[in-house]
Amino acid sequence: MSTENNRVQTYLSFKMSDEVFAINVSKVINILEIRHITKVPKSPSYMKGVINLRGTVLPVVDMRTKFGLPEAQNTVDTSIIVLNIEKEGETIMLGTMVDAVREVLELKDEEIAQSPSIGTNYNSGFIQGMYRVDERFIMILDIDKVFSSDDIIDVKEHTAHEISQTAEK
Repeated sequence: MSTENNRVQTYLSFKMSDEVFAINVSKVINILEIRHITKVPKSPSYMKGVINLRGTVLPVVDMRTKFGLPEAQNTVDTSIIVLNIEKEGETIMLGTMVDAVREVLELKDEEIAQSPSIGTNYNSGFIQGMYRVDERFIMILDIDKVFSSDDIIDVKEHTAHEISQTAEK
């Protein structure tokens, strides 16, 4: 019997609208309560702005907007998940706003089903798989594929612009 399919990986699950998503915890740096986000002029619609994270200017992206979900009011559960995104050999630290962080899941590879090519509202290119819980599914995201190279360039340019504006003050 092969142990290849029995590899256990750990995922952080979070909620957006009525859907539950999960990302590999190896990508998660921190989970923050929602705080004041400084808007960056002329930034892409999915970029909420920047926050100060221990002296570092951290861009914050609204996952609802990125996934084409309607905007929602922030609640006591709204969180920012700080992630390391790998793009073209570079690691970018990015905050992602989600409705609520749920739980940490330890899943065996065999428990994760392949994502369907049709039938979801999201680009299946960044859905790594689906994990079934009762009659619902948790979508496992390949967070590195959620953001295109152009997205990362836009975010970096607008963050750099905000840093230079702050330095001039």
